[in-house]
Amino acid sequence: MTAKILTALVYFAVVFYLGYRGWKETQSSDDYMLAGRKMKSFVMAMSYGATFISTSAIIGFGGASAMFGLDLLWLMVLNIVVGIVIAMLVFGKRTRRMGLALNASTFPELLGRRYKSRFIQAFSGGTVFVFIPLYAAAVLIGICRMLEISLGIDFHLALVVFTLLLAVYVISGGMKAVMYTEAFQGCIMVGMMLVLLYVVWQKLGGFSQGFELLSSMAPLMPEKLKALGMEGWTQGARAGSPMWLVIWTTLIYGVGLGVLAQPQLVVRFMTVPNDRELEKGVIYGTLFILLIPGVIYSVGAFTNAIFYKEFGKLSIQMAGGNIDKIIPTFIETIMPNWYSTLFLLAMLAAAMSTLASQYHVGGTSLGRDVYEQYAQKRSSASVKVARYAVTATVFITLLWAWVLPGSIIARATAFFFGLCLATFLPAYLLGLFWKGMTRAGAITAMLGGFAASMFWMLFVHGKAATGIGLCRTLTGAETLVSHAAAGSLVWKLQFVDPNIIALPLGVLLSVIVSRCTQSYDRQHIDNCWSEF
Repeated sequence: MTAKILTALVYFAVVFYLGYRGWKETQSSDDYMLAGRKMKSFVMAMSYGATFISTSAIIGFGGASAMFGLDLLWLMVLNIVVGIVIAMLVFGKRTRRMGLALNASTFPELLGRRYKSRFIQAFSGGTVFVFIPLYAAAVLIGICRMLEISLGIDFHLALVVFTLLLAVYVISGGMKAVMYTEAFQGCIMVGMMLVLLYVVWQKLGGFSQGFELLSSMAPLMPEKLKALGMEGWTQGARAGSPMWLVIWTTLIYGVGLGVLAQPQLVVRFMTVPNDRELEKGVIYGTLFILLIPGVIYSVGAFTNAIFYKEFGKLSIQMAGGNIDKIIPTFIETIMPNWYSTLFLLAMLAAAMSTLASQYHVGGTSLGRDVYEQYAQKRSSASVKVARYAVTATVFITLLWAWVLPGSIIARATAFFFGLCLATFLPAYLLGLFWKGMTRAGAITAMLGGFAASMFWMLFVHGKAATGIGLCRTLTGAETLVSHAAAGSLVWKLQFVDPNIIALPLGVLLSVIVSRCTQSYDRQHIDNCWSEF
């Protein structure tokens, strides 16, 4: 216990030093919002990766892989192909150039200036400010579950203490403090994953033996999951079954593509000085994803084999039925004592890196994108409001983390990724690549995607609609499809992610409306593309 506390104190000393350095170097709104647009590829890529992959991935999706098996490795493939290669080389370059041409400092501001619309900027900023605390709460829950199991600290006390520690440097230091600390934290995360992978393979006698053992355990799959189509941890889910729909439409498709429209990630592209830094960042980013999600998604599934060998129980049984406790329980009961201290440090790094970015983007969204647009104030005033808004984001996140139920991390993460995908991606994608995209097309796509996503969540999607209860209150049924015959196509719609409907609808609306409305004058289009 003493070693863990001392290690954590050393870690926090380094973090607060980097936060202080960021605060000293923050002299303007550009510094606070975009780190002066001078970040190098390594810092940008590690910051991007550490923001992208957090305790929500390590604790939440690691636990999900213990339930759903090695199919989640396909999410890692999308994390690399879409989240790194396409995001940086295709979206990143054009985002950086258009952001520079339009002097945009935030993702909502980029959309607002591309479409010459205060409404688009304010709506985007408001959406981020309102909903990002839910995603941040998933990350906060992840680290506090680790603290609860590792140090024996009460979960709610951990929520309060960790929130207060993190708030100090995020509120004061701005983007430079956030990115400096994230690069440091990303390095710690990589080191811990390499050690974890080595120890797990040692205990299983290698990958082949571990794979054979896990395959042979298919008959032990919980009956509830079997009934929904799960066939085994290596076999995956039966195609077309409810569990197959959950894994592929929500966890893989929704999260895998949702990364493209994450405001806290998009803004990283605008912090580098040139395209060359983005190209080099692909190398660092790809290695980071291979060594973090690649390791934890596979290790999560194999925890079942190790727990069964050691205790005769599956992972979910060892964790008392809470998916979010599977990885922390595995670390504390299976891994060497010295490792649990270092892993706790890595989880602190993972949580702080992502939460810092989430708090920062929540604050700047309200200060820069909502307040500045309608109060007609400029830089210094909006930075001050942004700091107040960061404080509000921190507090709202704490409230969400306090009240959310167990086994929520992966679901809350998927919700935010999916909402951003449906609301922002059509306007963002077509705004970067199509000069014919109009203001009316962008607004229709954003409102249509947002409305379709929320409708599906509230009235069709089983987990969300049942948990919120609005459909039950208005109609008397848990969902609009729950009365259909079990196993029918209509009944299975409750397992389909909203973005299967909302994203194509948003793209279709944007194209149709843009074709039917007046395009921008040549001067504005030339200005948007002036850095290309």
